[in-house]
Amino acid sequence: MDRVFRGSDAVSAGLLTRDALRSSAWQRLYRDVYADASLEPGFALRVRGASLLVPGAAVFSGRTAAYLHGATELVDDALPVEVTVPPEVRFGPVAGLRVRRMPLPTRDVLLLRGRRLTGGLRTALDIARAEVLEDAVVALDVLLRRAVVGRGELRDAAAELGSVHGGRRAERAVALASPFAESPPESRLRVLLTLAGLPPVPQFTVRDGRGDVVARVDLAFPDQKVAIEYDGAWHAEPGQFARDRRRLNRLVAAGWTVIHVTAADMRDPDGVVARVRAAVERPRAAQ
Repeated sequence: MDRVFRGSDAVSAGLLTRDALRSSAWQRLYRDVYADASLEPGFALRVRGASLLVPGAAVFSGRTAAYLHGATELVDDALPVEVTVPPEVRFGPVAGLRVRRMPLPTRDVLLLRGRRLTGGLRTALDIARAEVLEDAVVALDVLLRRAVVGRGELRDAAAELGSVHGGRRAERAVALASPFAESPPESRLRVLLTLAGLPPVPQFTVRDGRGDVVARVDLAFPDQKVAIEYDGAWHAEPGQFARDRRRLNRLVAAGWTVIHVTAADMRDPDGVVARVRAAVERPRAAQ
């Protein structure tokens, strides 16, 4: 009860039969790995199960390592648990696991709460090398914000990758990453604008003529006094509309143009870029 266990161990010890393992009292995580059905299903439970299955030389890596470092928002229940094993170790494939084969220097591995995983820097570089640019930048933003890795050390390490497989991709993702992004959608919006030649300043504090704080905006073009705000679901919470309206009024009074972007807008990225470009270039045309 309340345990994650190897089915073969339970049968060998006479605690369960093979038929009993197939009952609704247990949930199957992987081949020969089960958990009490009362335990909350999810990524954390699957990591526990994987710990019983992987060889001793295996290391949790990629987004699984990021999760174990505390960046829990970088995984979901559909994501496979990722492990890296040395090339000479025979293991896998296993349904529900993503098994990577590559050498890992000792300096890139640490022991955290009894689990072997890649350190913060190696975790960030692996994600930057393996994932598409936008997804990689979103993940790097989270890792930087949570101080899993430092911005300087990450840039230095990415620059040293050179011709290593995925090295150029990683260097580009690291150059676009920021520790100031406060949500994945905001990160995606910043990447979209930057790649379109409109690099905004993230989390910019707007001040009035007296130097008093008006508001902090998600993304800004300070010279043109254009603010871009990503409106997530929390903006629909009770009372938030009135607070947003007061904030908008303060920004407009300070001479700023505010563009609001929603999840629905992001389904038309060209349209978002066009709206922002028009607002940013309007003051230049008027000069």
